[in-house]
Amino acid sequence: MEAAGERGARPDCGCKGIRSCLLCEGPAQAAPPPQKNDNFVYCPATGLAVGEPHSEFAGWAFPFPGVFLLEDFINEDEESKMVQLMDRDDWKLSQSGRRKQDYGPKVNFKKHKLKAGGFLGLPSFSQELVKRMEAYSVLEGFFPVEQCNLDYLPERGSAINPHFDDEWLWGERLVSLNLLSRTVLSMSCDSEDSLRLFTTLNQGGKKSNHFGFPRTSQNHEPNNCTPLSGFSNAEREISYASPTRLIPFKDATVAIHLTRRSLLVLYGAARYEWKHAIYRKHVESRRICITFRELSAEFSMGGEQEELGKELLEIALAFQGKPV
Repeated sequence: MEAAGERGARPDCGCKGIRSCLLCEGPAQAAPPPQKNDNFVYCPATGLAVGEPHSEFAGWAFPFPGVFLLEDFINEDEESKMVQLMDRDDWKLSQSGRRKQDYGPKVNFKKHKLKAGGFLGLPSFSQELVKRMEAYSVLEGFFPVEQCNLDYLPERGSAINPHFDDEWLWGERLVSLNLLSRTVLSMSCDSEDSLRLFTTLNQGGKKSNHFGFPRTSQNHEPNNCTPLSGFSNAEREISYASPTRLIPFKDATVAIHLTRRSLLVLYGAARYEWKHAIYRKHVESRRICITFRELSAEFSMGGEQEELGKELLEIALAFQGKPV
């Protein structure tokens, strides 16, 4: 039997290298990829990562900037029509028990090469999604040039290991629409630097979930908010008002709970400093994730590959296929 690190892509599951799923692990399943237990949970109302009640960090919290979470971005009827349209096209096998549909340029990330040839634009049903995103300030000027649909199934052991998205081609904002079932996006950081926590046991020793700091745009008011703005001031305020402690970044893992039909944007620190993952245990039933990516500065106005970026953008925004 081949060692996991030597295994090529398998025709029945698409896994290769160290990746695996329930299909290729076989009857005597190998140990699944590491699945950490998240010890903090992201609170959309405050923009804080709050210690899980049964963890050693219960009663502690820290600002977690770079997340915009919007529930019910689409309705049930829209979701159903989108899934029907996606299922009319072929799903290609991908690693770790996933299936995928890619709409974007052909890219070799290791060699930093890409081709626009063969790219016909984003699916037509995405036109309304992109237009709707413009209503929120965090997505102002967001023009995606790639859409990746990922299909997760528990019976395949679908998952995606902790990773950073590419920075050479893709820009700061990663936008994902979560369909069909809820899940948890697990955030982790490898840095040995210290993370400052503050206790939520304040106001005379009573636990409080109200911090009095700028709220995120979870109020869903379009174009009048800057998500997580002012958290530098909030952090200074809490450091004086509450007891603090230091822990290594790598000891904190943050769960972002994604409800069905919710829209998630990762940017700033959450994009570049924290890895994100979906573990098997958080895929309860079929789940489809639609991820949109924008161009990096290198392919934008004034960048070294501005002309190629302009070509990709024109193709992407032309859209294709049949509308919903």
